[in-house]
Parts: sequence; C-alpha cells; structure tokens
Amino acid sequence: MKAEPGRGQTRKPGDGEPSAMAPVRLRRLSRWLVEDLREDLSGLYVESRATPPGDPYRRPSRQDFLNRLITDMRRPEFAMVIAETDSLMGCAFGFPVRGDGSWWLGFDGVLPRGVGQLTVSGNVFAFADILIRPHPQNRELAHRVQERLLTDHQATLGATLVDRADHPTLAVLRSWGWLDIGELRRPLGAATFRALVFPLGERTTARLEGLVAMPGDGGPGGA
Repeated sequence: MKAEPGRGQTRKPGDGEPSAMAPVRLRRLSRWLVEDLREDLSGLYVESRATPPGDPYRRPSRQDFLNRLITDMRRPEFAMVIAETDSLMGCAFGFPVRGDGSWWLGFDGVLPRGVGQLTVSGNVFAFADILIRPHPQNRELAHRVQERLLTDHQATLGATLVDRADHPTLAVLRSWGWLDIGELRRPLGAATFRALVFPLGERTTARLEGLVAMPGDGGPGGA
C-alpha cells in the first residue's frame, strides 16, 4: 500500500488527486499555421474521437480527417481556433454558411423558420469539427472555442452535421448545448446526418425557442 504524504510533503500529480488544469489560451490560426499543426491536429482527432468499447460505429480514420481538413481549408473564410496550454487541448474549425441556404440542401422536412431567417441574414457559421481532449472541464472549453469562432465571424448561430450512426459524438454535442433539428442527406452521399445548431446569446436562443426540439422532448433530438 502506498503511504499517504505526511505534513510538510507536497502531493504530486498522479498521487491519487488530479492536478489543476493550467490556464488555457485561445488562438486563431491562419491556413499556414494550420498546415504546420496537421499532425498535432490529427492526434487530437484520434484522442477526442475514441469509439467506446462495443460501439459498432466505425469512425473515419486519421487520414480521412486530414483529407477533410485539407478540403475545408480551401473554402472561403475558413477559420480555426485552438485551445492550448503547454499542449494542444482542443480546436474548432469551419466556415460561414452562405445566405442562399445551399448548406441545408437535403434537409428532411421544413427547416425551422428561425434557422432559415438567420441563414438568409448571414448569421450562421458551419462547424466542420470540434475536437476537445477528454478532460473534466471539456464542456467549458468547448463553449469557449465555439463562442470564439462565432463572435469572430459576427455569427449568432453555429451549425454542424453528424453521421446519425455516430451516437457518441451526438451525445457529446447535445451535452454541450447543441440542439438537434432533424435529419439531412446530401444528394451525392450515402450517409444520413443529424443537423444540430448552437445558438449564441439569449436573443438567439429565445428566437429559436419553440422552433427547435430539445433533446429528450420527443422531437427530432429525442432519439
């Protein structure tokens, strides 16, 4: 049995109590800096997207992630924010949604009116991915990087698509405050996605109230 530290002794990380999280800095990256961090980002992807034992979902590989990142980096106004201490703790990246509504092409049913209005007015930002290293404070960190990207682009609504078979990611996003608004299928793709939105600020949340189903209420997000 390991002896407990006595008086005058300092408890070190790993002695049974977690160490406090170092202050986290947020930093906006240019495309060139993203290129330099590709390997670190792919490692973060693998760690943050580990599939729970027994889950049948086959997550895209590290190389699939890098290929998608390279494609997204070519989009107009691509942006990434990272969270770091002495190591990479998280990141979020994406691009503004065009006001013509083409991003929602393939939505099953009628797009909630508030979401459509915000899209037309240019206030929606698409999150291609949000990666947060597993940690007790990951929800707070996710909120910080999400809100930073939205405020940098003067957007009030985040939007993202998740493979409907990817239950772990859907559960995490819902726990971070994302609202599930229904299903979407790309015309040339085989996968069916859940469409989720993340309102920024009380006014946007109130604007969507009653138009977007909350998880567990029997609506689109209650699965």
